[in-house]
Amino acid sequence: MSEILSGRATAAPSFWLRLSSPYLLYLRFLLLALTFLSLSRLLLFIWQWPRVEQSGAPAWLLLQGLRADLILLGLMLLLPLLLAPVLAIRQLHLVWQKFSFFWLMLMLMLLVFIELSTPAFLLQYDVRPNRLYLEYLKYPKEVFATLWYGFRLPLLAGISGTALLLWGAYRYLRLGAAKSHCYCNKTLWLSWPLLLLLVFVAIRSTTQHRPANPAIFAITPDAMVNSLVISSPYSVLYAAYSMRHEASSSEIYGKLPVEQMLQSALDWPWLKGLQFHDKNLPTLHQQQATAVRTKPLNIVIVLQESMGATFVQSLGGEGVTPELEKLKQQGIWFNNMYATGTRSVRGIEAVVAGFAPTPAQSTVKLSNSQNNFSTIASILKKQGYHTQFIYGGEAHFDNMRSYFTGNGFSDIVDFTRIDKPQFVGSWGASDEDLFRTAHAQLQQLHQQGKAFFSLIFTSSNHEPFEFPDGRISLHQEPKAQVNNAVKYADWAMGQFFRQAMQADYWQDTLFLVVADHDNRVYGSNLVPVEKFQIPALILGADIKPQQINTLASQIDLAPTILSMAGISACHPLTGRDFSRDSTSPGRALLQFDQYFALMQQDDRQNALQQNEQHELVILKPNQQAVKGHYNKTSKQLSLSTEAVSDAEKTKALAEVQLPSYLYREQKFQDKTACVASA
Repeated sequence: MSEILSGRATAAPSFWLRLSSPYLLYLRFLLLALTFLSLSRLLLFIWQWPRVEQSGAPAWLLLQGLRADLILLGLMLLLPLLLAPVLAIRQLHLVWQKFSFFWLMLMLMLLVFIELSTPAFLLQYDVRPNRLYLEYLKYPKEVFATLWYGFRLPLLAGISGTALLLWGAYRYLRLGAAKSHCYCNKTLWLSWPLLLLLVFVAIRSTTQHRPANPAIFAITPDAMVNSLVISSPYSVLYAAYSMRHEASSSEIYGKLPVEQMLQSALDWPWLKGLQFHDKNLPTLHQQQATAVRTKPLNIVIVLQESMGATFVQSLGGEGVTPELEKLKQQGIWFNNMYATGTRSVRGIEAVVAGFAPTPAQSTVKLSNSQNNFSTIASILKKQGYHTQFIYGGEAHFDNMRSYFTGNGFSDIVDFTRIDKPQFVGSWGASDEDLFRTAHAQLQQLHQQGKAFFSLIFTSSNHEPFEFPDGRISLHQEPKAQVNNAVKYADWAMGQFFRQAMQADYWQDTLFLVVADHDNRVYGSNLVPVEKFQIPALILGADIKPQQINTLASQIDLAPTILSMAGISACHPLTGRDFSRDSTSPGRALLQFDQYFALMQQDDRQNALQQNEQHELVILKPNQQAVKGHYNKTSKQLSLSTEAVSDAEKTKALAEVQLPSYLYREQKFQDKTACVASA
């Protein structure tokens, strides 16, 4: 190897060889990487051809992909090129060659491995690897177990493919290193500024005032197809960059003055009668409960992993939740409820804290929200409730333990406290073990005379879909499939509620059953609205059966259950109390990757049609907002050529800027009592 990298010339070099030295190694890297990324993209296009073809311009998409690849490769070459004047001289040529060789091999290793992992990621999330790819790296135990038991073949194929391709790349670059020589500093100093300029042009990739970014390549109505245009390493690299700038993440859509933002974001009918007195906590207000009770009810939230409308027959789904369908006859059922995002932590943020989504990570994982951040638990703890989180896995996953213990949860019951679990999978104890533990906890708290709030978070309906045998008749073969896992999770929940209804605590407890999000096969809509719909059910105590057809968001659930439980509180939650008004037109807030959508009922239609037709304003990073029309029956989102008005853009922008502002300025806090400030 040292002889190959020594740079000794054995013959008179040609003109072109003299001109390209000492950059021949980089030219080979560029050619090799462009060929690999282009071939990978072409194969992905062929695999997803029905959706790619709908774009009407697959050749143009491939060309734009080449442009995106040049941005990525320019970034990879930037560091060694900046060091060229120091290292690429005759005296340090051997050091330069070795550094260049190993740097390029490292870049190729990252590039090849991430790109080869794309098909498996695409099957799971319907998009190229993005920030989730990075976030899951924090939890190697859970992720490796999921990959090994659910994606073993793709995992082994990816590792083997990476090794094979790197071996070929090693041989190819080694030949380039053998031909690369340094003749004089004059050649270097004359060529270096030109090459640096070319790399700068490739990275910027535009003459506009802002450099190109992944949003530039969002040129079709299908988010998955848009993701195919750029490479997976570029997508992951940009996600890492974005995660370092999350405090002001909503500004990718534009920026409003704070006063204008607050005025617009709080301009909803259900907030009209409230008083916002504290200038330091602009959304803090007193919520008066609609239910007058001598003793407020206990509250239990059953947060179901990935149990979206896709699986609920009465919501147009597969029909693998028969227990939930029975329970809906006994409580308040939301026919038009939508999640705020596509991840569990986003669902926790919305359901437990009533916090709206932003392009940043969920506040469950961000530093400024690890304490003094309002949640149902922090509100109820001030009123003497025992607050707990019950989970079958390890509570540290996704930073849940830190977030919960810092924000009002006084007791964490996770896998370590589940006694003799009957079945343990990759994500911990099965749902039946979870609910058995939860039932025992609730009985004990009730016998002790404690008011309690419990959050029960299921996990059996999660890749790789492991659950005990003999509990359900399989919906389909083989066993380890999502429909079977959902059916099992539904069965386990049904067992729990049969026990709860016979228990002493039932008449004193309000239950909320809701999904954190739907499963992650998103479809061809720019914002897959149909995959945001989820079931939500309130039952228990003295709740009478009712169906609510109004458009609703997960952030509306916390104010609603507090009010129905008879709990008046001073808090910053801006969601809607459906126990006070369940008929006026509603709205939902949807965050999908880098897109934010404000969805409202179409008030131009009659009352029945309003529940089927929704209007959206979709904000796109550093681009013009677009309007969309969503038909709930056909599950189709059609983008409109009609321009978004200033008022519509301001309303949507205010909704996504408000939570970012409240988080950044640490203004999402509750108090024991609201006092009007002078």
